[in-house]
Amino acid sequence: MFVGRYYSILCVRFTDTQEKMAQSKASDDLFASAPKGKEDYSAKDIEVLEGLEPVRRRPGMYIGGTDDKALHHLAAEVLDNSMDEAVAGHATRIEMCLNADGSLMIRDNGRGIPIDRHPKYKTKSALEVIFTTLHSGGKFNSGAYQTSGGLHGVGISVVNALSERLEVEVVRDQEAWQQTFSRGDATSKLTKMGSAKNRRGTTVTFMPDQEIFGEKAALTAKRLYRMARSKAYLFRGVEIRWSCAENQIKAGDETPVSETIHFPNGLLDFLHQELGDSATVTPSAFDGQASFAGEDSNDQVGRVEWAIAWPLSSDGFINSYCNTIPTPEGGTHEAGMRSALVKGLKAYGELVNNRRASSITADDLLGNVVVLLSVFLPDPQFQGQTKEKLASAHASKLVEAAMRDHFDHWLSGAPELANALLAYAVLRAEERQRRKHEKEISRKTATRKLRLPGKLTDCSRGGADGTEIYLVEGDSAGGSAKQARDRATQAVLPLRGKILNIANASQDKINANQELKDLIQALGCGLGEKYREQDLRYEKVIIMTDADVDGAHIATLLMTFFFRALPELVQQGHLYLAQPPLYRLAHKGKSFYAMDDPEKDQIWEDEFNSNERVEISRFKGLGEMPPAQLKNTTMDPASRTLLRVTLPPGFVEKEETSDLVERLMGKKPELRYDFIQKNAPNVDEIDI
Repeated sequence: MFVGRYYSILCVRFTDTQEKMAQSKASDDLFASAPKGKEDYSAKDIEVLEGLEPVRRRPGMYIGGTDDKALHHLAAEVLDNSMDEAVAGHATRIEMCLNADGSLMIRDNGRGIPIDRHPKYKTKSALEVIFTTLHSGGKFNSGAYQTSGGLHGVGISVVNALSERLEVEVVRDQEAWQQTFSRGDATSKLTKMGSAKNRRGTTVTFMPDQEIFGEKAALTAKRLYRMARSKAYLFRGVEIRWSCAENQIKAGDETPVSETIHFPNGLLDFLHQELGDSATVTPSAFDGQASFAGEDSNDQVGRVEWAIAWPLSSDGFINSYCNTIPTPEGGTHEAGMRSALVKGLKAYGELVNNRRASSITADDLLGNVVVLLSVFLPDPQFQGQTKEKLASAHASKLVEAAMRDHFDHWLSGAPELANALLAYAVLRAEERQRRKHEKEISRKTATRKLRLPGKLTDCSRGGADGTEIYLVEGDSAGGSAKQARDRATQAVLPLRGKILNIANASQDKINANQELKDLIQALGCGLGEKYREQDLRYEKVIIMTDADVDGAHIATLLMTFFFRALPELVQQGHLYLAQPPLYRLAHKGKSFYAMDDPEKDQIWEDEFNSNERVEISRFKGLGEMPPAQLKNTTMDPASRTLLRVTLPPGFVEKEETSDLVERLMGKKPELRYDFIQKNAPNVDEIDI
């Protein structure tokens, strides 16, 4: 037996060896049959791309691709150069025209591109060097531009490389010069065109190359017009004159054929146009407007401008820019803005002794905000050539320092506005914490069997049909209810005293309240938007409290909980109020129960003689009522009285019920005081 095993092992090893030898031989044959010369790799295989050929070979490296977004990036590069002239204080007007043939013309009245000979390239003008050479331009140092959008010296040369034709005209010293290009190469010499009095600046006209972007690719009037408007908002000192050929306006497109775009208030004008008549969280105003706007500058570090509002009916957006360049992916300037606003609002919350302000995060404050943020930096750093994310570390500190001081003054100068904004952020923080808590509960229940609270005495019936759960105050009442119940269909959950008023408590307190946890777990149907009708474990949820003022208060707290946390359960008609009696009248084997004093007096008059000694018992609590009496008066479906809790029709739209709950049970005691003052004269009896 041992020899047999040894033989088998030898056979396997021998077979493996044969297979490896066969593979080795096959590999040798493969190399032997390979074409001769392919293994040679010499200097002649090294390809050197001259001029702008790298851009045409790999356009995605420079403009992010060849799609519609990349195509319009060419227009942005040309427009950015004109905007840089305006920001530097050398241009006041920019013209932008989409021609009938699909080409785009952009003209400014700035200084004009230099046309003299370049000292390094003796045979070329500075203009030709800029348009035909990568990494050439006047923005690498701060001599020509203190701040600029074009930073890498590739913008206009990339436009040239990816254009079927490009024409540039420069007016300097009242003389006009012109040169033409195609696909990165000059097709003419720089030519003097004659005198041009009262004119100056640069005009660039280009037609995108269909070899790069496809035959159907075309610049669109709608997108270019929006680009022009955003640039005008970003620098209030510039006027942009937009025009386009009528054949470039598509059906249904409301883009104007011509318009002069100028916004003297900059970002604030843009914000007001975006908001329109929309209501905002902040009821009062900054400079007469329901928004937070301002600017701050430091000659050595940079300049910051912002306009912010909190609309009630908007998804919100954050549009940020650096040197008029959009940064859709955000960056360090947005981080500084978030930090300034959150720290400022938390500090105000601490100032007014609002402890819940400490839980506010940036998402709570800025989750539904409209933000326009623009920074101008001398030497910004971006991620990638398309400049979609700002990476300059000092931008965060610049924006935070600039905005924080203004925000603090804005809040302290308008307490009504500040309190509204603080309440809005706190409410969102509590909602976030509630959703997180619900998610944790659902994740836990998904990995384990349902665990019911220890105080719950459950019924034996499996399904929800015909079952009911009694919510009673205290273990004493719970003991009587457990003895009086129908074990098959009636469950009992004792609650310890008065539960938490969720209309006047933070989300942290709600999550930490054991009584509410037990109640939610016993019902099993989830909360709020996560409510699941099919998972409700009982057909009726019955609030059974003592027939006195304290019992009524506990019932009110429970109804507040159901209205706020489980409105769907109330709407579906599952919530009831038990009606335990307050008095028992007995004489010679006859007994009657009364809910209140008038009913007690009426029973005495109708059922007993005036000379009879009637025993009258007043129940101080359900725990003092014998189980048999509790069953007969309050829990037996054949003899009890239940009040169904309902909501008025259309309460979601009208919000009357919600307003009433907020006034009587909410966080502002002055509203309750006002209600009591107005309604006190209508009270006939007071139970003390």
